Amino acid sequence: MFFSLIAIAAVIALFVIVSRQQNRIALVERELGILRGLLQTGASLPALKADAAQEGLPEEAKAAAAPVAPLADGTTVAEEVVAKPEAAEGEAVAGPWTKAQSAAAQSAEPIEPAQPVAETPAPTKAARQTDVETALGTRWAVWVGGIALALGGLFLLRYTIEAGIFGPGVRLTMAGVLGLALIAGAEFIRRTGFRVPVQSAAGAYIPSILTAAGAFILFGTVYAAHGIYGFIGPATAFALLGIIGVATISASLVHGLALAGIGLVGAMVTPALVASQAPNPWALFVYLAIVLAASAATARIRDWKALMAAAFAGTGIWTILYIVDAPDVNLAAVLFISLATLAVLAFVWLAPFLTTGRDAAARGFDWPSIVPGFFIALSALGLSVDPAFASAGDALHGAVLLVALVVVALYRPRALPLVFAAGIATVLIYLGIIPPATIGANALDVGLDAQPLASSDALTFGIGIALGLVFLAAGFWAARRFAATVPAHAACWAAWGVIPPLVVLTALWLTFGDIDRDLGYALPALLLTLGFAVGGEWIARAEQPPLAGGPAVSFALGGAGVACLLMLHMAFGSGWTTVLLGTAAIVPALATRWRSYPVLGWIAVGAAVAVLGRVAFDPTIVGAAFLSRTPVFNWLLPGYGVPALAFGFAAWQLARTTNGRPRLAMEAAAALFALLTIAMLVRHAMHGGVIDTGAVTLAEQAIYTLIALGAGAILVAIDMRSPSSVLRYGSIAAGVVSAGLIAVQHFVVLNPLLTDESTGTIPVFNLLFLAYLLPAVAAGALALYVRDKRPRWYAAMLALIAALLAFAYATLSVRRLFKGEFIALWSGLGQLETYTYSALWLVIGVALLTAGVWLKSQVLRIASAVLIAVAVVKVFLFDMSELEGVLRALSFIGLGAVLIGIGLFYQRLLTRAAREKTENMQEQADSRE
Repeated sequence: MFFSLIAIAAVIALFVIVSRQQNRIALVERELGILRGLLQTGASLPALKADAAQEGLPEEAKAAAAPVAPLADGTTVAEEVVAKPEAAEGEAVAGPWTKAQSAAAQSAEPIEPAQPVAETPAPTKAARQTDVETALGTRWAVWVGGIALALGGLFLLRYTIEAGIFGPGVRLTMAGVLGLALIAGAEFIRRTGFRVPVQSAAGAYIPSILTAAGAFILFGTVYAAHGIYGFIGPATAFALLGIIGVATISASLVHGLALAGIGLVGAMVTPALVASQAPNPWALFVYLAIVLAASAATARIRDWKALMAAAFAGTGIWTILYIVDAPDVNLAAVLFISLATLAVLAFVWLAPFLTTGRDAAARGFDWPSIVPGFFIALSALGLSVDPAFASAGDALHGAVLLVALVVVALYRPRALPLVFAAGIATVLIYLGIIPPATIGANALDVGLDAQPLASSDALTFGIGIALGLVFLAAGFWAARRFAATVPAHAACWAAWGVIPPLVVLTALWLTFGDIDRDLGYALPALLLTLGFAVGGEWIARAEQPPLAGGPAVSFALGGAGVACLLMLHMAFGSGWTTVLLGTAAIVPALATRWRSYPVLGWIAVGAAVAVLGRVAFDPTIVGAAFLSRTPVFNWLLPGYGVPALAFGFAAWQLARTTNGRPRLAMEAAAALFALLTIAMLVRHAMHGGVIDTGAVTLAEQAIYTLIALGAGAILVAIDMRSPSSVLRYGSIAAGVVSAGLIAVQHFVVLNPLLTDESTGTIPVFNLLFLAYLLPAVAAGALALYVRDKRPRWYAAMLALIAALLAFAYATLSVRRLFKGEFIALWSGLGQLETYTYSALWLVIGVALLTAGVWLKSQVLRIASAVLIAVAVVKVFLFDMSELEGVLRALSFIGLGAVLIGIGLFYQRLLTRAAREKTENMQEQADSRE
């Protein structure tokens, strides 16, 4: 079973090796294809020395490159390859088994020396196809041969074990000799000038495959000597396996990335293969540091990012496993390997003096830095959060690691992921110290006695302050440093200069302070507000052009806004916090007079959103128990009214400076809070000074409807003086909402016919007057006002709503005249009442028709036609069966008279229209003559 697993691993490892060789010498293949294409045309090419200094290629592969020949236009073949690399892809070289094709190529007419290369005849279709025989004879034979050599060594050991031919010592010696022989043979082939004879065989680089097979056999031999036979002790086996791994990584400089991967894997699994009765963490981490440094040097020379990331990952995994599984963690050893990892990152992998051919500063983001940042931040998080470490004061070691991440990120700007890792770890640590009951976690089925995720003590308090200052100073200094050259880096640093201090301050306040009011934490919040604002200005002066207000400045000033929000919550009670927070929206709006930073308008919008969140959380502003029952003059008036005025002023100021979307958002906020002010005061007065979840009455709903209609008219008026899309669409929205409320609440849900609600004892000025007649007048007036200012459908909708409300008021008033205060539908109908409805509907229909003709409103004329049609149906179907005697006769007489009158009216109207049309046509004809 053991040898089967080794065989499978060998197949996978060697397959990775040989597959990666194809990419390493692709450039040589393309050059050879171009040169052979020229030679097949019969052109005479003067030989020049080939440039073999191609980065990342083995010496033998470089020697296989064809000579560079100058072309007629002065360029070289190599230049042509760079300019048109796709020209040679897919070409195959004919071997001795394709003589017919070779003869055909030689018989081709040669081109003139002065003829441009671009006019060379295209290769034939057969030459472009991959030669199966070439692939089988060159590449696959070498690949399978390398795998066979590695497996052969293992099978030889297995056979000698099963047959008992040699003892364990002899077998291991033979395996070791075989591995060394393979490596020596590979080096001999490489040093004697090995060439890739055929273009298609370039991926089968024999020295690399032989070296990989030898390294694999040596790993297995040393492990067997220790783990199976016990010939060598743990220390010797550990050292030998480490030496083999590091040597394999070093050999990859001439043999490619795949061999480096094998060496790195072998070196990283060595500590797991070698068991010891007394594990020594220092031996483990010193060994890992050596392997990491060797891998970093190799990866840096060849610019192998994947190898570097894998080395960091292996070291980080061993560190986390040690912290989790070790019974007694040696924190000094953990600090050593973490700081050693950062040192390798800063002084080896990202060292500018090792950069070959490229400017390190221009390469920007270094993604392998994500790996050490993740693992070191995870280690710091564990040391700070785990109770076993935190209770012993080990959180200080975690803080040291976080500060080290920030320092390395400052020293090597390309290691930007480190500051992200440090910032995220800090935020998670201090969010974890907040008691769940403080933030209302009991609403999520977490008990009031639930414990925080991390410990909170004096050490945590001090570390939090120190980390906040480190992030603040480093973030703003780096943001200013990169503001002109790398704005994206500046924005990242500014963001992490703001986020951790705010999170730390909030966490400490919620954990150690008084949530209701605590001036001890309000003062640091005020200092943060001023510091962020000054820092944003400091960064802005370093921008190019200065004071542009880029992303870094936006993060700094946005942090100042959040710090101000925290300060107000810490220093004042709920009522004053809401009022002052709304007033604070004026400050960034006024600042736009001196600075045109785009973020200033959005800070004002953020203040509006914060106030909206507060009133959504507590609509009473100061709490239901502390809200006065006095109508109008209570905390609702300043709590909603002052923010409305402040938002309106901020919108006015933004319209004269930066303008844009923040101005529209502030206009919408001002309109919304103005409506909320009136609505909340009405609700307070209608419910006896109590704001609760009680059911809405028809009178209260009528006031809300009137407010919405009035708001629509006000928004239209303001929009006519200061055009704005928010005002335009807001006015339409107010009208549509009003129509919806009327259709649902007035006509169905709260209709006295269905609820039997008291309509009042006063004959005229009663509930029907408030709920139906006043909204009808308001909707009709708004329809007239917006006829030429808003879409036609909007005015028509309002006119129809006004007509329906007037019809409902008249009908319900008749009902009240006959039934009194309570007009429920189930109280029955009398004959006189039934006749009165018919007469009333006909009168209303005639009135609507007259108004429609006078106002030239087709909607009113159609409404009159519908109402008269309803009256006709009622008379013929209902009155005929329900009425008796003179009432039935009068009903039909009145209906007939009205219909005839309407007919005469329309005949005269149409006759007048036809006469006017004829006169107009006659006048036009006369004017033409």
